[in-house]
Amino acid sequence: QVQLVESGGGLVQAGGSLRLSCTASGSFFSINTMAWYRQAPGKQRELVAFVTNGPITNYADSVKGRFTISRDNAKNTVDLHMNSLKPEDTAVYYCNAELRQYSYSPRLLPYWGQGTQVTVSS
Repeated sequence: QVQLVESGGGLVQAGGSLRLSCTASGSFFSINTMAWYRQAPGKQRELVAFVTNGPITNYADSVKGRFTISRDNAKNTVDLHMNSLKPEDTAVYYCNAELRQYSYSPRLLPYWGQGTQVTVSS
């Protein structure tokens, strides 16, 4: 059984920093792309950043220059370093990973973490 477990959310003042971490555990062959999404109250879930096996990274325009995504393939983790936080960054942040479960199959399956709350006060 595969699990993605997030940590690191919390309450921070505007201009502050937080680091989110996500660890994948369970039985799988490899991890393809890892990403962070967020969902604010009353809004749709949106992509914040992703990192491929390359590693190639990409960011939403709203977080470019403030957030940094990184991964450690040896530990099956992905981190999101968030600086210069703004009240509009307040949301539940979700970890996402595309996992290849078996060496004999190229099929990728998406998995989600349970979400961690980030609240930025003004």
